[in-house]
Amino acid sequence: MSVPVALLAPGSLAQPAGKLIRIGMLDAGERREWWNAFRDQMRELGYIEGRNVTYEQRFAKGNLEGLPALAKELVAKDVAIIVAGGASAAVEAKRASGKIPIVMASGTDQVSLGLASTLARPGGNVTGLASINSELMVKRLELLRELVAKRTRIGVLWHAENTPSMASVRDLEGATARSGLAFQSFGIRSEQELPEAFAAMTRDQVDALIVVNGPYIYVVRHKIAELAQKSRIPAMYGAAEYVEAGGLVSYAPSYPEMYRSAAFYVDKILKGANPATMPIEQPTKFELVLNVPAARAIGITIPQAMQARATRIVQ
Repeated sequence: MSVPVALLAPGSLAQPAGKLIRIGMLDAGERREWWNAFRDQMRELGYIEGRNVTYEQRFAKGNLEGLPALAKELVAKDVAIIVAGGASAAVEAKRASGKIPIVMASGTDQVSLGLASTLARPGGNVTGLASINSELMVKRLELLRELVAKRTRIGVLWHAENTPSMASVRDLEGATARSGLAFQSFGIRSEQELPEAFAAMTRDQVDALIVVNGPYIYVVRHKIAELAQKSRIPAMYGAAEYVEAGGLVSYAPSYPEMYRSAAFYVDKILKGANPATMPIEQPTKFELVLNVPAARAIGITIPQAMQARATRIVQ
């Protein structure tokens, strides 16, 4: 959805004249940078907060157990649409209501999670963007091996309570097996478990790490980047914001751009489009972001060829 449709009066096909359109924002984490991009795009489309739109924001801040109650709160607020940040948020929104349109601003495995019949024709009340985290694991492993060519024991760090992350772990385990690499999984349930996880990586001589992006992992990204540097373990991340927080390298779509794209879905639905027939889009552009100071702290040199291909380099 890179090109906005011709702008009509916002909500003209869905809301009575003079009534504020109430939009729900549901996130299992607290990814405010991404939500700011969504709201910016909504403003560009003519939706002005306090004039013709209002937002009901519910962020679980990594507490997945609190998501169901937050989703029910939004339904009780009689929102016109729920915009979900991530698959976990979308699942709980759909459980709370099978009628209110749900736009996914990010998330993966919509079909296997029962959110859509197919990406081309979702068939229910959920549509939006797919971040294809699990499918990108093979590419992330390739880039990590290019960065640390002689290292053969790969670890994966993930939030063990985030069900959608399991697909990424499985995909990475399969990719390492096909490449003849050793694989080790480190699932955490809280920030307090991070120091022990990195201590275990050091004891087990993990050579390099892939961090699975998720709502809680995003909340503690600064701590993860700090421990990876202290442990001198090169780590690959699933969003540029991890590199901005001190991580070494990321390969992912631009999440702010995905959240901007979600605004176009909202706009079309408010003008009468049916989410059941709106294809779920997958990103086609990906960012390779590198952090030179992090590389120095870990004690590795980023190859010039990789630097030449980078979308952005943090100096």
